[in-house]
Parts: sequence; C-alpha cells; structure tokens
Amino acid sequence: MLLSKLVCERTKEAPQDARIKSHILLARAGYIKQVAAGIYSLTPPAQRMSLKIQNIIREEMNAIDGQEVLFPVVMPREMWEESGRYTSIGQEMVRFKDRTGHDMLLGMTHEEAAVHMARHIVSSYNQLPCMIYQIQTKFRDEARSRGGLIRVREFTMKDAYSFHVSQEDLDRYYKRAYDAYYRIFRRIGLKNFTDFKSDTGMMGGSVAHEFMLVTPAGEDTLVFCDGCDYRANMEVAECRRESLPEVSEDLELVDTGSAATIEEVCALLKASPERSVKAVVYAVRGDSSKIVIAFVRGDLEVNEAKLKKAIKMDVVPYDGGITEEIACGNIGPVGLSDKIIKVYDASLRGATGMITGANKEGYHYKGFNVARDLPGVDFTDIAKVRAGDKCPVCGGKLRLENGIEIGNIFQLGTKYTAGMNMTVHAEDGTSFNPIMGCYGIGVGRAIASVAEESNDEKGLILPVTVAPWQVHLCALRPDKEEVRAAADAIYEELQRAGIDVLYDDRDCAAGIKFADADLMGMPIRVVVSPRTLEQGEAEVKLRKGGDAFREKTAALTGRVKALIAELTEEIEGSL
Repeated sequence: MLLSKLVCERTKEAPQDARIKSHILLARAGYIKQVAAGIYSLTPPAQRMSLKIQNIIREEMNAIDGQEVLFPVVMPREMWEESGRYTSIGQEMVRFKDRTGHDMLLGMTHEEAAVHMARHIVSSYNQLPCMIYQIQTKFRDEARSRGGLIRVREFTMKDAYSFHVSQEDLDRYYKRAYDAYYRIFRRIGLKNFTDFKSDTGMMGGSVAHEFMLVTPAGEDTLVFCDGCDYRANMEVAECRRESLPEVSEDLELVDTGSAATIEEVCALLKASPERSVKAVVYAVRGDSSKIVIAFVRGDLEVNEAKLKKAIKMDVVPYDGGITEEIACGNIGPVGLSDKIIKVYDASLRGATGMITGANKEGYHYKGFNVARDLPGVDFTDIAKVRAGDKCPVCGGKLRLENGIEIGNIFQLGTKYTAGMNMTVHAEDGTSFNPIMGCYGIGVGRAIASVAEESNDEKGLILPVTVAPWQVHLCALRPDKEEVRAAADAIYEELQRAGIDVLYDDRDCAAGIKFADADLMGMPIRVVVSPRTLEQGEAEVKLRKGGDAFREKTAALTGRVKALIAELTEEIEGSL
C-alpha cells in the first residue's frame, strides 16, 4: 500500500475526550474515526488489523470443531420472548417496529438465534456435541461508552454456542474453549492477561470465566492473592473477614439530629465506622413498588452484582426520597417495614455493639446485637472485597488491580434450550434439552487491548501477527531517480515474497516519515536513502527497539523474512 494513497490521516492532537493510551494512539495514528458516542469507523489500517485478529480467532475456533455461521442483526420480538429476555433486558437493547408495525430488535447477543437455528437442524444425540460460531456486528446501547474501542455501542464480536448431551460433555468442551482462548490472546500478541471466575450476569448459567488484560486503563477491578493462585473479578470476589470483638450493650435509642451519613453519625457517637450498620436502598428495575435495602458493616461497600444474584432481580439506585417506610439517613433493620426486601451481608453475622438507624428521622440505635435484636435472619456475602482483606483460600493479603475484559466463556446449562423448547432425541428414545456453552470475544476491544499494552511515547508498537502491514518502507528523497527506483523495486520484491508492506512514497522530510512510522507501529521499518544506496544497502530497524542496521538490498528480502519469523516465534513459540 502506498502511504500517499492511504485513507488514513495522522494527527498530533488526540480527541479531547481521549484519556487512555489506546484511544489516544489509535485516533492520532488515524486508525479510528468517531461517528457518534460509542460508534467508530475503522480506517484501512484498523480494518486490516481487525481481519487478521478475526482470522486467528477463526483458525482457533475451527481447531476445536467450530462451524462458522452468520446470524441476523435484526430479530423479531417473538424469538426473545421465548427466552424471557425481551422484557428482562433494559434500555441496552434497541427495540423498534418495522414498516408493518411488527416489534423487532437489534441483536446485542445471539443465544436466541443460535437455539433457533439449532432446534430446526439438530434432532438427535448423534449430532452432539456441536458448536456454531459467527463473527458479526452487534449493537448494545451502553449508557457510558468510553475509551475509544474499549467500551462501545456498535461492535464486531465472535460469539460461539455449543450444545451437549450432558454436563460432563460440556465440561470437556469448556476446557477446550478455555485453552483455545489462551492461544488466541497469545497469538494476537497480548502478554499480561489471565482468566478470572466471573458473574454470569444477564447471560444466565452457573459457571463463567472472563479473560482480562491487566492494565491501569481497565474499568474492571480484579482481585489477586500474592500468597496463592486465588484471583477473581470484583463482582464475585470473596475474602476471609474476621468478626469484631464482642461488645455487651443494651439497645439504646439516641438522638442524632441531622447526622445522616456513616461518618457523621460515628463522629457524633465517637465510634469507628466498622461498629456501624450501613443501609443502601435500591429499587427493583421495572417494578417501582419493590424496594430492596442491603445492610453491610459501615466500613464496607455493597457489591451490586452479588446483591442482584442473591435476590435474583435487577436493581437500580433508589431515588424516591423519604417515605412512610423509609427514613433516609436513619434506616436500620429493627422495626423496618415488612414490605421491603432486606438483605444482610455476612459481615454482620454475630455483630454486637453496633450503631444502626432507628427508622425514625433524627434517631439511631446504639448497642445493636444482631443475634438478640434480629433473630433468625439469613446472611449473604454482598460486600465488596478491599485491598488488604484476607484471601479466602490461604489467608494472605488481597490486592486490587484494574483490567480490560478481552473475552468470556459461560456454561449456560438449559436456560435457553428449555426456554425455547429445543429438544433432542436421546439414545434410549426419550428427549431432552441440550446443555449449552457460550464463548465471546470482542474484535474491536482486542485491537484496543493490543494498542493499550504495546506502545511507547512515540506511538504504537504492534505485534507482527496482527499489524496491518509487517514492514513500513520509507523512501528518503524519492524525488531522486535512484532512490525511487530502488524503493519501488524493494516494494515489489517484498510483496512478491508474501510480505505486507506499507510504502511511504511521499516527498516530505525524513522526520515526518519517521514520526509517522513510529506512530503507526509496524514492526519492521526499512529505509532507503541516497546515503544507504551509496553502499547498495537499506537500513532496517525494529519498532520495538534495538539499533538500526544495514543490509544489502540484494539480501534484504531474505533478512526481512527471517525477522518476521523471529518476531512470530517470540509470540507463538510458547503455544
């Protein structure tokens, strides 16, 4: 490709809303152009990168017996009503009517489409296990798109769906998919990534793993133990939390006036926050008549993912103000209305000598004893893990880091096959609902993750396996006939050898060419200039570092092919 003809504009300035490296560098290098919030066009370099990532994914999915299909982007309401998700999913899903007035939607995931296809084709246990996958455009109306391609509304995704006769069969295939994901992420050049047990969320199912790139730019919080192999996403992370020393006090009603927050009340009563009970109020999404109050120790925070899983309902922050049942700022478990759904965190089990709201404006209780004053309640882990908490496995200290989700796998069970009445004939003549697995990777997020991890102060440093072009050829002084002729010849010869080449044929200063080469991030730079040609040579330099060296033009193609092989081996050699 000639750089002079490339539809890709490099800039010195990043978009005003760009905050993380990948967004800044992909925009400055001209790889992406924003169309609307969370919606981007990919220019030719990014599209070439996308296709290379897709090909790696496709190879690994085919290697585990995947069969590629293509589902529609637009689906009818009825398909999603079968699974129950048409109403359970909120504003993230775009719904509309077609010209006949029929309710339709834009696919944000394709479990329903996969079951719809399979139930009309797969009828016998002899056809199982099987896996179908697609690489398709999806739309999810994210409330807060951010970070360039990190969190978007329209995206390209590989999603795969497997069908099985038994849980044991799913377990075996799940491990194959798990291993394939490690191969995919290594092959696209990611290094600092690992997998985490995660929450199944709206996908349903019992077992799920997320693959995370560990990076400060991530918005997911990851929990690690340095003493053992324990690791988990914050959504499901646990810890070993010791009980507070027992305190023997009577329950006493005290006037706390306008003090409402944990900090204000504890300061007034000269107590530490851990000796208080925090009440966090939620409304059930889609049913404003249902109120949920989560109680945790005052020094802790509620983990909403755990709370939703505990009550099997989606919740949103409560904004109804003070009512007859709720005295905001003075909420406590004693005497609280039976109309309210109450959830008690495990940190309150056995708690004594606690401060809690009295459900009366201006008043709190001192000396609250859970076993005495609230007998028979159940406790559930709904609190967030903190840095320094004890590991639930070995008791060591937990640490927190940020990460970007780069892929996920789920064991879905029969949630969709049973809900959509997909049955298969068993060997004994009976019928059953196949057990499903689901496996997803976002292609655009993979581009951003590579860019986030592989860069320096000058620009991108792209892995050879996914770089748009393997070689960036720079002709210095192409106005000179001998330079133009030599560079053209090298360009043609490299292409004949099957090497992807971006050829900077522009008549501009060397500094501009080198800056663009560094910004765009191709792994190998080849420079042809009047000076190098005096010795019949070209200059070669690796983008990832190291000194430039000279190579005879006659031997250049062989040397470049060897460098590409070395760079590829560095990435794929550990597979």
